Amino acid sequence: MTGLEISELKPRIGSEVKADPESLTSGAFAAELRALLIDRGVLVFRDLDITLEEQRNFTATLGRLRTGDGDGLQKVTLDARESPEYAAYFPNTFFWHTDGHYNQTMPCLGATMRPARLPPEGGETEFLNTYAAYDDLPEEDKAFIDRLRVVHTRYASNSAAYPDASEEQAAGWRLAPPATQPLVWAHESGRKSLMLGISVSHVEGMHPADSYDLLGRLRTHMAQPQFVYTHAWRMNDLVVWNNTGTMHRVRPFDPGSGRLLNRFTLDGEEPIRAP
Repeated sequence: MTGLEISELKPRIGSEVKADPESLTSGAFAAELRALLIDRGVLVFRDLDITLEEQRNFTATLGRLRTGDGDGLQKVTLDARESPEYAAYFPNTFFWHTDGHYNQTMPCLGATMRPARLPPEGGETEFLNTYAAYDDLPEEDKAFIDRLRVVHTRYASNSAAYPDASEEQAAGWRLAPPATQPLVWAHESGRKSLMLGISVSHVEGMHPADSYDLLGRLRTHMAQPQFVYTHAWRMNDLVVWNNTGTMHRVRPFDPGSGRLLNRFTLDGEEPIRAP
């Protein structure tokens, strides 16, 4: 294979890419793939027989690899024996979110993920194009929400993930300080995207009833099928997503199935900015 074969997964989000592993890990198509990732939100590579090290090397061709104190590998699983820190947070990932803490100023650019173990059913990952969702709003709505800021809280995200939490647990979540962010991210490219993940509690300065109605309407709008791609995992899949222009969530699966995906993350490059 001497080039890339690219096909759309859905008109508004996602592309499937075919390329040989050597070309990907060498960075021969890095500029083209990075531009495609920003434009389409999600790239899917099927039947890609690569090693964990090759996944890492490919990820590093797209930006600055986040390594922390190790090689950058993150194990995405509910199994606390495999990844205790991630397993503790995992229930929140069943809801739409952008990766990173809610008070972040520069979210990670994106990540690659590849399955090591899959459940017999369920466990799909859904991606939502937050650029397209914003673009399709009426102009009067855009003008109104461009000036709004929203409050993010740990309680908002955790109370959704743990609806039967004890009063002691809830009290602990309320101790975490809130953060405010723009409802709309004005990107350096000139595009805008909605920032409305599960941690958003309410609109700053708006009456609670009006805030509730507005956020509910926007969440209903952005979750329409045309903005969402659902990835049904197969072994030897590799998925790359743009964390600055999409949100994602995992679909329910048997927690005892051992589902495990290997992930490498790209550091953020652009700070969040209000319109």
